[in-house]
Amino acid sequence: MIPYGKQNITEEDIQAVAKALTGDFLTQGPTILAFEKAFADYIGCKYAVAVSNGTAALHLSALALEVGHGDKVITTPITFAASANCIRYCGGEVVFADIEPDTYLLDVNKVKQVLQSAPKGTYKGIIPVDFAGRAVNLEAFRELADEYGLWIIEDACHAPGGSFTDSKGQKQHCGNSNYADLAIFSFHPVKHIATGEGGMITTNDEKLYKKLLELRTHGITRDTTIFENSVEFAVGQPVNENDPYPGWYMEMQTLGYNYRFTDFQAALGISQLSRADQGLDRRRAIAKRYQQSFSGKPYIKGQSDVIEGHAYHLYVIEIEDRVGLYNYLREHKIFAQIHYIPCHLMPYYRALGWKENDMPLAENYYKHCISLPMYPTLTDEEQSFVIDKIATYFTK
Repeated sequence: MIPYGKQNITEEDIQAVAKALTGDFLTQGPTILAFEKAFADYIGCKYAVAVSNGTAALHLSALALEVGHGDKVITTPITFAASANCIRYCGGEVVFADIEPDTYLLDVNKVKQVLQSAPKGTYKGIIPVDFAGRAVNLEAFRELADEYGLWIIEDACHAPGGSFTDSKGQKQHCGNSNYADLAIFSFHPVKHIATGEGGMITTNDEKLYKKLLELRTHGITRDTTIFENSVEFAVGQPVNENDPYPGWYMEMQTLGYNYRFTDFQAALGISQLSRADQGLDRRRAIAKRYQQSFSGKPYIKGQSDVIEGHAYHLYVIEIEDRVGLYNYLREHKIFAQIHYIPCHLMPYYRALGWKENDMPLAENYYKHCISLPMYPTLTDEEQSFVIDKIATYFTK
C-alpha cells in the first residue's frame, strides 16, 4: 500500500517518547518549552506556543487578534476547512477570494478586489495558506494589509522549512512572522513533523505571545504582575502591605480553552525536528522526479512546480479524468488523495450564501486535482511504480 502521506517514526523517536513517559511530567512540563524554543529557532521567530492541534492554533490566533461577531476575514477556498472555520468559531464572517491558477495560492489581486469593493474598515484580516508547501509572498500581502489596516494569520501547516525571497533578496521562512502577525503549524502524522496530533503558533509580538499562553490554558494566569484581586483576597486574611501572593494563587481573567500540548508529544517533536531538513531534502527530490516525469505529457493539465523554497507537503497534478485515475490507482494500492474540496461549496458555507461559480479558478482546480504520494520514506521503487501506473492509465 502506498498512501499519499505517512509518518516516519524512528527508534530515536521512540526512545525520546519513552524517556518523557518515565519522567516527572506528562504535561505542562519543561519539554514543551524546550520544543517551543527549538521550533522558534528553526523557523526564525521570537516566540512559539505549542497547542493540541493545528485547528486549536488557528482558533487561538483568531481569539488573540480579537475576532468578534460579524468581523469579516478573507481566506482561500482551497484549504482544509479549519482555515476558515476558526473565524466562525469567534462569530466572524468568512469571505473567500479566488486562487492563482498556476500556484494554487490565494491571489493577492483577488483579495485587493474584495477590499476595494467595500469601505475601509469593513474587513479585519487575511488568512493566506502556504498550500501544498508553496510559500505565499507575504510581503505583498503585508503591503495590502497595511493599506487597509488588517492583520495576517499565515496558515503554514504545509510548509515548515519553506520560504520565499522578498524584494530585498532576503529569504523569508514560512512562519517567521516578519510579515504576518501570527503563523500556525500542524503536527498531524502526514505533516513534515509528526507528534500524533499537535500544533504550534509562532509570532514576534510579545503581547500576542503572552495572550496566547493565557488562552491556551483556560484563560488562567499565574503572572503576579497582572493579578486583579488583592493579596488579602488571595490569602484569605489580613496581610501586611508588601506580603506576596501565596504560591497556590492564580486568576482566570478571560475565557480560555484547554488546548495544551503534552511533554511526550513535545519529546517526539524535538526528535522529529532534528531531522526536518533531511526530510525536506527528500521531499524536494521526490518532487523533482515527479516534475521531470510528467513534463510535456499531454494528459497533464498542470502540476506543482519545482521552485526554490517549496516545502512539498503535497505534490499535485491536474488531469482531465481525475475520478478514473483515482480509482485506477486505488486498484493498484496507490492511495492518492484530493486536496481540497473548495470550502465555499461545503454545505455549511453554501447555507451562508456561497454558490458555484463564485470562485471559478478554485472550482476548476478542484475538478482536476489529485495529490500523489509524497513523504520522505517513499522509496525510488515505489515512486517509479506510481509514475508508471499513471502513464499506463493514460496510454491505454
